Amino acid sequence: PLLSVDVTGLVSQFARSFVLIFPVYVLGYLGLSFSWVLIALCGLFWIRRHRGGKSSRLGRALAFLEDEEEAVRLSVSSADLPAWVHFPDTERAEWLNKTVKQMWPFICQFIEKLFRETIEPAVRGANNHLSTFSFTKIDIGHQPLRINGVKVYTENVDKRQIILDLQISFVGNCEIDLEIKRYFCRAGVKSIQIHGTMRVILEPLIGDMPLIGALSLFFLRKPLLEINWTGLTNLLDVPGLNGLSDTIILDIISNYLVLPNRITVPLVSEVQIAQLRFPIPKGVLRIHFIEAQDLEGKDTYLKGIVKGKSDPYGIIRVGNQIFQSKVIKENLNPKWNEVYEALVYEHPGQELEIELFDEDPDKDDFLGSLMIDLIEVEKERLLDEWFTLDEVSKGKLHLKLEWLTLMPTADNLDKVLTSIRADKDQANDGLSSALLILYLDSARNLPSGKKINSNPNPLVLLSVGHKAQESKIRYKTNEPVWEENFTFFVHNPKRQDLEVEVRDEQHQCSLGNFKLPLSQLLESEDLTMHQRFHLSNSGPNSTINMKIALRVLSLEKQARSPDHQHSAQVKRPSLSKDARKSSFKPQVPVSPTSDPNKPVPASPVTDSDKKTDTADKSQPPNASPPWPADLSRSSSSLHASNFSCSPSHLSVKEPTPSIASDISLPIATQELRQRLRQLENGTTLGQSPLGQIQLTIRHSSQRNKLIVVVHSCRNLIAFSEEGSDPYVRMYLLPDKRRSGRRKTHVSKKTLNPVFDQMFDFSVSLPEVQRRTLDVAVKNSGGFLSKDKGLLGKLLIPLASEELAKGWTQWYDLTEDGTRPQGAS
Repeated sequence: PLLSVDVTGLVSQFARSFVLIFPVYVLGYLGLSFSWVLIALCGLFWIRRHRGGKSSRLGRALAFLEDEEEAVRLSVSSADLPAWVHFPDTERAEWLNKTVKQMWPFICQFIEKLFRETIEPAVRGANNHLSTFSFTKIDIGHQPLRINGVKVYTENVDKRQIILDLQISFVGNCEIDLEIKRYFCRAGVKSIQIHGTMRVILEPLIGDMPLIGALSLFFLRKPLLEINWTGLTNLLDVPGLNGLSDTIILDIISNYLVLPNRITVPLVSEVQIAQLRFPIPKGVLRIHFIEAQDLEGKDTYLKGIVKGKSDPYGIIRVGNQIFQSKVIKENLNPKWNEVYEALVYEHPGQELEIELFDEDPDKDDFLGSLMIDLIEVEKERLLDEWFTLDEVSKGKLHLKLEWLTLMPTADNLDKVLTSIRADKDQANDGLSSALLILYLDSARNLPSGKKINSNPNPLVLLSVGHKAQESKIRYKTNEPVWEENFTFFVHNPKRQDLEVEVRDEQHQCSLGNFKLPLSQLLESEDLTMHQRFHLSNSGPNSTINMKIALRVLSLEKQARSPDHQHSAQVKRPSLSKDARKSSFKPQVPVSPTSDPNKPVPASPVTDSDKKTDTADKSQPPNASPPWPADLSRSSSSLHASNFSCSPSHLSVKEPTPSIASDISLPIATQELRQRLRQLENGTTLGQSPLGQIQLTIRHSSQRNKLIVVVHSCRNLIAFSEEGSDPYVRMYLLPDKRRSGRRKTHVSKKTLNPVFDQMFDFSVSLPEVQRRTLDVAVKNSGGFLSKDKGLLGKLLIPLASEELAKGWTQWYDLTEDGTRPQGAS
């Protein structure tokens, strides 16, 4: 009989042996150390251990959902306990969980239908490369969504609305697989955990069935998210990438479901959906972050034998908005004197949260926290107090809080402008006198763009001064519908303008624009305009439909008796700091409320500034930890995690610029000023201490482009002992998207680099005269080098009649780009 040979098994065994032996052979052949094998094994062990930890957390969460009573009996850590254990006003909702469990199979059917009939066609139409995108498997799993607690607000709410906060937990053993057949790409998700506080608003209550006009849903803050990936996306589970991927997905969720964005479901046709979806904020909280005293010293030397001081800074949260102060080096009584302004949409349930940390190279130490109920601030209007820090043995924080009411009349505008000193200065930044609220509805009859008979991918760029925001992209349509809301803090509405530009994202060209002086809103009824605006430099019938409202920020001081005394209600945290940190991993992208490259005007914050000038001058400006940046332009898109965390998790590179203090400039500018002081060292620097740059600027009417030629730089400052590695970066403000950035090559180890490179921006002549050219000379440094930073900056307004002819000129570089002067 013939011998039967299992060829497949033999080949498989040979392949496994070859994969194991071949790397060892290659290492020996190349004469490399065997330590490379050990490094690879350590990396594999690290990844498996990390993924095992995820699976363990998922298993614990599933066990907790299966038998909550047993989990509590077995002493589950307090961070995993449901909300009703900690908060007496939060109630259990087991009847609701049983209802959801009964409905879960039908909810899964709806979600699958949503994926296949809505999301899949939208992804395919977004890009030609995704035309073969499809979901191969959608299984949401058998574990239903769970509501751990319900809180119903009965005080400080409108009588025609019901507000509920639902503590949501979803630990799903789901499987969602997708495929792009064109590129043989497969990916998917095999489990999801999401935890957060969802607010449900039922309004308006009406006297006819169904008694409720509409249902609004949104998260007060970013929910916590953890995902286990499969297929090609397994790479996202690698330590370092997993946090980045979760952050990106959370940003997408935030664009739709985190305040001020919301989902609104109308139940009767007469309800004004736009008003419900994007309501006017309840007020604006102005936070004077002044000083602290008697903080704990966290820095130690000689392995803890010698105790030092701390490098304190503060993180301030109001809902989803996060601000970070500058760092004061080696000081237990720091003075910040910074001011921030935050929108408050839902003050029942929202608090002002402040945490102080000691900056360290590895992990920042906790110095105390504070939580203040915003309802108390609204009642008092103005609070100027010292607050004792929680969760630490000592430490006090001095805050001045102002509740600004949004007034629909301009009667008090002159008084407000005088109070913030905006009636005399010509700056467009500083304390705000008004809030601009804009509802972007839709556009009609947009032109085709560069290609005739092809629909554009329109987006809208909105700007007030140097603050710009951008709408979502609507693909392949000349009648887009956005239904988005935007807010701008306005320094002086009598001088500033709202500039609106519709652009084609695909061809990077303008589809039309218009400018609205905010002074026109001051003359409108209720400071509101709701109409179709005709677009200039566009089609003959191109219009954009917008509702624009201006609200004056007024501080209405309460009439109090002379002996009245009040202290704001400080809310004690329900979870300890350790319990909060042991919770699910938060990812917190942070966005400054103003352009990080825009200089901040100096103005006094409080009367105590005069007394602290000398102390502040002795404090050098200091950078915060070199965390990766994830900055956006809209103050309404600021986000926060659902739990407090060490700021080592924060995706922030620099402190939030204070709007009323010259000691909170962007870190790059602070470092540059410090370097200038070191270079000066008792001598007088020339008229151009940062050097000069030679540019040719002109607009080509034939090509309809702005042409910028970067010739060379001279007399730059040395960033290190070996000189500098300069390159030039340019933006055409207010557009600061990555696609709008232009960069030269890097010149190595020279202070007089020659570039001779030409760049162009697709922009018409009338449009470019409203723009500003942002030029920065930077030091590149090597890969993972710390020697990266700003060498000088230049802001060139392009509102010149000579732009069509062009000019070549040397410009002085400055620290922040202000007042550029031509040298020759």
